[in-house]
Amino acid sequence: MNTTLELSEIDVKIGQLFMAGIPGTSLDEGTEALIRDYDLGGVILFSRNIADPVQLATLCRDLQNSAMSHHGHLLFLAVDQEGGRVARLRGLFREFPGSSAIGKSKNPLEKALEFGTVTAREMKIVGLNMNLAPVIDVEMGKLEKHLEGRVFGKDPQVVAMLGRAVVKSLQENGVMAVAKHFPGLGLASVDPHFHALRIEAGLKDIENINLPPFRAVIEEGVSGIMSSHAVYPALDPQHPATLSRSIISGLLRENMGFEGLIITDDLEMGAISNRWSVAEGAAKALEAGADILLICKDQKNVTQSIDIVRSKLLKGEIPFKRLEESTQRILHARSRFLDPGEEISLEKVREYFKV
Repeated sequence: MNTTLELSEIDVKIGQLFMAGIPGTSLDEGTEALIRDYDLGGVILFSRNIADPVQLATLCRDLQNSAMSHHGHLLFLAVDQEGGRVARLRGLFREFPGSSAIGKSKNPLEKALEFGTVTAREMKIVGLNMNLAPVIDVEMGKLEKHLEGRVFGKDPQVVAMLGRAVVKSLQENGVMAVAKHFPGLGLASVDPHFHALRIEAGLKDIENINLPPFRAVIEEGVSGIMSSHAVYPALDPQHPATLSRSIISGLLRENMGFEGLIITDDLEMGAISNRWSVAEGAAKALEAGADILLICKDQKNVTQSIDIVRSKLLKGEIPFKRLEESTQRILHARSRFLDPGEEISLEKVREYFKV
């Protein structure tokens, strides 16, 4: 591993592991530098980045043009568009009431399919290609506040059916679906955005309640699954799922046969960053088996994480095999869903949204 070419190839592969947040509503110098200098793999957009459909389409176009001009491949461009209170696309975009409302409706399957179909159509027209949805956690007792309105219900089979319908309708219409939060947050007692979290579920409940929806979306061909930051003592008493080799590589990959992308929840959340640095969390998540490392706000955390991952790979603390496995999954997902010949048309955006 001595030549400059080999090192540059490693740097490209490391950059592809990261999905970063950006500060504003247009392509800024810091994000341009992340794409140009680090070969960033993806961008996640929030309400702070979105003003209206034309602005959003312009931003997505500029991000993709930057990636194509510097490296010749497209970015994963993601949002959390669950409907209800977790929806980044509002205003002229079609708004849906959220998963709990779908689950309680008279025709939940029809509503789930409609949500996925319309959401994918509108995401795709503005240039977004990945939806960090559906939530397929199963309600188990009183829901923690941050999950209220976001779950389909208490019956694992119903959650499985509706989650599968959302995945199917999103992906048939050209948008990658990412089911979350593996292996289930239905018993969460605190919000992992701020606190360390333990899920005191036994193996039987995990197998019979938490996992059926994930098995269903895997069978449907879901492109991604997002890990939770909770500790599950029955599965791994020490590590949160995101950092647990036994949960990520053992349970999800080997036991359940998932071959798609494993995406971490935001590594800046308190459940990770209060105990480890964000960069240390990123390295541990990669080692555990994650493919895409999500850092939603501070781009300094992205560059620091890239540096520590690179250092650990070159020192042999993370095996190169781990990097190659994730690289292949990312390439496969990109070839399946991202078409370099498909341009974002502002004219079509104006026509669709009547602006």
